[in-house]
Amino acid sequence: MTDISSPSKPSLLNWLEVVALGIIWGGSFLSVRIALDGMQPLWIATGRIALAALTLGALSMAMGLRLPPLAERKVWLHALGFAVFSNALPFTLIAWAQTHVQSSFVGITMALVPLFTLVLAHGFLPGERLTLSRMAGVALGLVGVVVLIGVGALDMGNNALDMVARIACIGVTLSYSVGSIITRRSPRVDPIAFSTAALILAGMIMVPLTFAVEGGLPPMPPLRSALALVYLGLMPTALATLIMVHVIRSAGPTFLTQTNYQVPVWSVLFGVLVLSEPLPPQFLAALGLILTGLAVSRVSWRRRRAPV
Repeated sequence: MTDISSPSKPSLLNWLEVVALGIIWGGSFLSVRIALDGMQPLWIATGRIALAALTLGALSMAMGLRLPPLAERKVWLHALGFAVFSNALPFTLIAWAQTHVQSSFVGITMALVPLFTLVLAHGFLPGERLTLSRMAGVALGLVGVVVLIGVGALDMGNNALDMVARIACIGVTLSYSVGSIITRRSPRVDPIAFSTAALILAGMIMVPLTFAVEGGLPPMPPLRSALALVYLGLMPTALATLIMVHVIRSAGPTFLTQTNYQVPVWSVLFGVLVLSEPLPPQFLAALGLILTGLAVSRVSWRRRRAPV
């Protein structure tokens, strides 16, 4: 029987992992923006999945790891759920949305993931109660995001596609939350084997879909766009998938949401440094609120696990 109860107290390694994920994912939206200069959204999503699947497949072979047996249907069903909700669907929506919204906007909306995950975990994971202290931490983080965005950043014109793109960004956060819960409920299996299986399934979904929609192979992209795609495949897809699965298994999906408080900060910071975007005057205030939200969420775990 699968153990889906709340994992043990997060370790120092888990904290280092969520910081690394924040940086890697924070830079992914900038990379998507660069890749879009020479590629279509569907090919960006498909390309990063294919590169990640090949990378993890090679790693599995080098380590002598095998994919889960096909007879283990429950594992493969969970891998399929992860493939859809953590890879194929969100990657496609992100790439398309960034043809209508700024990369920093997409990164900022990722802070909504904790809210969805807390609600889902309350219903599907034992020991993940939706307490007032957790909600307070999430609320502070979301207030920080609102301060970071500013009201003016939401004024993107009357184009209906802009509104659809913003809604799609919110859909991405819900998709990631569902994928996180699915991963936590999966039977125990080697994280690399599970991640590889999920990426292979995601590739099996995306490759025929993209060929059908785009009508064949894409033209050769510019070097800058190609390098951005390579980064997307190796870092926020292959490496980050391994780290994410390990964090979910060892510390739980609710702890993983700590990453999503960092992503807005990093996405804006990379936009300033790489794209020379203006630094929002409310950046430092938002950063303080987000870090305070992290601290409040951490206190809630300590209280829940304190000896009676």
